[in-house]
This record gives sequence, structure tokens and C-alpha cells, in this order.
Amino acid sequence: MGFYLAQLLTGLANASSLFLIACGLSIIFGVTRIVNFAHGSFYMLGAYLSYTLVTHLSALGALGFWGGVLVSALLVGVIGLLVEVLILRRIYRAPELFQLVATFGILLIIEDAALAIWGAQDLLGPRAPGLSKAVRILGEPIPQYDLALIVIGPVVLGLIWLIFHRTRWGVLVRAATQDREMVGALGVNQALLFSSAFFLGSVMAGLGGALQIPREAVNLNMDLSVIGDAFVVVVIGGMGSVTGAFIAAVLISVLNAFAVLVFPQISLVLPFIVMALVLVVRPYGLLGKPGSEKGAPADPEAPLRPLNPAGRLAMGAVVVILALVPLVSADFTMILLVDVLIAVLFAASLHFIMGTGGMISFGHAAYFGVGAYAAALVVKWLGLSMVPAMIVAPVASGLAALVFGWFCVRLSGVYLGMLTLAAAQIVWGVTFQWQDVTGGDDGIIGVWPAKWASSETAYFYLALVLCAGGVWLLRRAAHAPFGYMLRGIRDSEIRAEAIGVDTRFHQWMAFTFAGTLAGLAGVVSAFAKGSVFPDVLNISSSIDALIMVLLGGIHTLLGPLLGASVFVLIESWVTRLEYWRFIFGLIILGVVLIAPDGLAGALSRLLAFLKARIRPGTDTKKEALHGQRS
Repeated sequence: MGFYLAQLLTGLANASSLFLIACGLSIIFGVTRIVNFAHGSFYMLGAYLSYTLVTHLSALGALGFWGGVLVSALLVGVIGLLVEVLILRRIYRAPELFQLVATFGILLIIEDAALAIWGAQDLLGPRAPGLSKAVRILGEPIPQYDLALIVIGPVVLGLIWLIFHRTRWGVLVRAATQDREMVGALGVNQALLFSSAFFLGSVMAGLGGALQIPREAVNLNMDLSVIGDAFVVVVIGGMGSVTGAFIAAVLISVLNAFAVLVFPQISLVLPFIVMALVLVVRPYGLLGKPGSEKGAPADPEAPLRPLNPAGRLAMGAVVVILALVPLVSADFTMILLVDVLIAVLFAASLHFIMGTGGMISFGHAAYFGVGAYAAALVVKWLGLSMVPAMIVAPVASGLAALVFGWFCVRLSGVYLGMLTLAAAQIVWGVTFQWQDVTGGDDGIIGVWPAKWASSETAYFYLALVLCAGGVWLLRRAAHAPFGYMLRGIRDSEIRAEAIGVDTRFHQWMAFTFAGTLAGLAGVVSAFAKGSVFPDVLNISSSIDALIMVLLGGIHTLLGPLLGASVFVLIESWVTRLEYWRFIFGLIILGVVLIAPDGLAGALSRLLAFLKARIRPGTDTKKEALHGQRS
């Protein structure tokens, strides 16, 4: 009995820590509707700042420790406020997913800034004075600090409840969570409200990180390691619900504390399994409300148009130039261009469900990874050649998308995106743990092309045919009646249902089609690299695809092609430099602030401007809009 009580108390202590960061994330999303990936960075900064302050104030005993924790949380709040005022405030009217890309750029910048200040080594913080020992409960030793955390979590929840229900500011925050446009129409200073909510949310993240220093080493991986679980807690509880976040944190942490006793490997995917089950049964989370998944209101999109003769000629010229590259370039250039082609197809498949279908996906890497692993397993386990593998693997990806899509398309907005993330993480967890079949962390190596495609030149041409063919299929589908139907569902699902359209079936088929072509990109990648590892399935791979689509521009079919090309080329350059994350983050923020409609939109405006200069009297805005339509 004592052992199980100890597990329960450990789970409750972890729940308090998880609640603090999830609470801040929920407050920020509830008011600003920003999916804030930089929230994990604020958590990490809270831990680093607390380590610095507490170690320097150690002579003051308990006052120095708790004072350092509180001051570090407030400093993180100030940093979050600066981020909101200087960067995010400028893009509140941009597409909500573009704001996500901006916060990911901030994450990269903060990570390298922390590396420059504190170094790469793990830092072991001091124990809390007066709470450094253990007490025995039913014969089991329980750390005093864990008991303190169990108390701190509900105390913070109570304080937040009082602020939200007993102050005018709290009432306005709750109102903005339900309908922020109406709050603005009533004359409330939205800028001040957003900034104060972002400050409070950042303080909560900083406090969560600061309180962790007696329990774990402070390191540079804290940001990404916690943000996934924090999003899971917020989604299970209901977007914008602080009480829901607390209940979800307790649920996840306690389940995990006992589940590891039966099946230790499940800890990697248990939060995502629970989230998937909750969302299938209750689409808005435990305490969420209909509409809570919605982000910032989107501006109406211009209709897509087929390429005009000049555009078709330009696209044909690009393909011809690519086909001539092997005649004048070295092998390294062809290897880089194969990576570009793979990224282009991967991004285009994601754009098909996001841009054309209007469905958010945070886990598109699942289908890319299933394709890569299926090809590797066909070669290594079945002993077949490359051609059968290239046929079987996309089918496997399509089947995976068919299964996951059946559940995912029943949701919308952020909840849909988080369910796709859960699916991807479950697949990643199975791949990572199933050592006998997938090789686990060691991956599968020796996945080489057939002899006729073994040279760099031959494989480049094969990749060009497959990837260009996949992009052509996606473009044809976008301009087919099926694509027009998807855009109709995206723009007004109620009207589409009113005229008899089976909206869920069309979205499901789009999900499956995009997953199949993402799997094809994974197949080409597997044979290009000669190996497959679990990292092709993790969150960062899905975020890379999102960045490609959003940097290029989600409102145009050219966007993912341009965004993927630029992303791979920039990444290949900056990763050779010291502090490359900082540089890459600045580039991302630069694009976000300068071209909130993506590179394709900026290119369209530039071409329209040049055309207007050459032919005075041309309507620049009209020309730019026409360029984006194709």
C-alpha cells in the first residue's frame, strides 16, 4: 500500500509542475489565440535564470531560494512581454499558423542565446533549503520537495481562479477567451489585454521551470521536451480552460506514474494516447466549449486559378533546368537538389490538406516516416528490390492516413491539429520502442537503390520524376472538381452540408491522398540516404513541413514549392555555422514580419510592382491578387 501511495504522490508532484506551464499556455491561447511554441523556451529560461539567481543567493538560505525562484519567473514574464510587444503584436492579423512559425523562430533564437550564456553542459541546481530530505509515509520515503510541489499547484490554481473571477481584468480575460472580437467592440484596449495575458502566461512558464531545478538538471533540451506534454494537457483540459488544464495534468501524471509499473515503454506515448481517446469522445476537451479551437479570424482567400501560359512555360523551364543540372554540377549539388525535391513533395502534400482542404496538421511527418520505414522493411525483411518497395511503401502510408484520418477529420481547428500530432507521436513511439523490427533508436541502415539507380545522377533523375510527378498529381487534384469541393468545404462547411455534400468523406479522402504522397516523399528520402531513423517521425519533422508551407505562403499552390526550396537551401547553409539556430530563427522572423503572406505573396507583389512601373496605370493590388491565385 505504501508503494502505491508513493507512486500517487510522485504523480501529483509531476502534475503540479506540468500544470504550471500548461496553465500559462492555456491563458495565452485563450486570449491571443496564438499556438505558442516558444512557451517551452520560457520554461527553460525560468530554469536557467533560477539556477543563476539561486546559486548566487545561496547564502540567504530559504529567502535566497524562493526569492530567486519568484524573481526568475518575473524576469521570464518581462521577456515574454517584450516578445509579444516587439514581434507577435505585429502579426496578430496574420494567419494563425503563421504566428506558430514566428514562435518557433523565437524558440530557436532563445535556445542558442541560452547556449551562448550558460553553455552546453547540464547544470545541477541546489536543493531547496528545509526541503532537501525525505519523510516516510507508510514506510515509503517521499521527498519533502515533492510534497511542497503538491501544495504549490492547487495554491496557484486558486490564485488564478480568484484573479479570473474576482477582478475586472480577469472577467475581461474570460470574456476574450469566449469572444475577443466582441470584447474589442465594447471598447476594451485589446493590446493591453493581450500583453498582460501574455505576461501572466510567461510568468507561469518561468515559475514552472524555476521550480524544477531541485528535481532535474537544467539543460538546453528542456524546451522541446516539455512543450509536447504541455500542449497535450491544454488540449485535454480544453483550450483556454485553466481548471481543465489542472485536471488534465493530474490525469496524465497519475496515469503515467502507475502505467510505467506495468509497461515502462508506454511513458513516451501515454499522454498522446490519452489525448486521442479524450478528443474522440469529447472533441473540445474535458472543459472546453464549441468554438474554443478557433484561432484568429481569417481573411477570405482569393480563388485558385490554373496557371496562365506564361506560368506553365516558367514551370516547364524550371523542370528542364533541373534536368540539365547533372551535366554541369558536382555530386554534392545533386544530393542537395534531391533533398529539395523531397522537401517540395512533402510540403506540397501537407499544403493540399491545409491550404486546399483547410485542415490543420501538426503530425504530417507520420506518413512521411511510415513510407520511409515501409520501404526499408520491404528491402531488409522481405528481401525485395527498390521498385516493389517504392510501390508498397506509399500504399502503406495511404493506409495509415486512411485509419488516422477517419478519426482526425471529425475535429477541426487546433483540436484537429493536436489529434494529428498524437497520431504521429504514437507511430514514433512504436517505432522507437520496437527494437526487433524497426531497430529502435539505431534505425534501419543499408537501404540502397537498385544498381541501375545507384549513381548520383541516375537517382537524381528518378527523384525528379517521382517528386515532380507527385506535385503534378497534387496540383491536378486541387484544380479538379474534388479540389473545388474541398475548398468549398473549407470556406463554408455549413453551406456545403446544406447542398448535400458529404464533407467528412471528402476531407477523409483528401487526408488519405496527401498521406500517400507524403509517403512517396519518405520512400525517396529513405533510398537517397540509405537509412531510416525514428527522427523522421518526431515533432520537429512535422514542424519543418509546417514552416516550409507557411514560409512559402498557404494561399497559393506555388507557396509550398518555393518555401520548401528556400528552407532546405537556407538550412544547408546555416547549419554549418556556429549558433545556426539563432541565425535561422532570425531569418524566419524576418520573413514573418516582412511577408506575412509568405514568400509567394511577396514575389507576387514584387512582380506586380515591377509590371506597374513598366506599364503605368496597372492596378498593382489586382495584379498581385491574380498572381497569388495560381
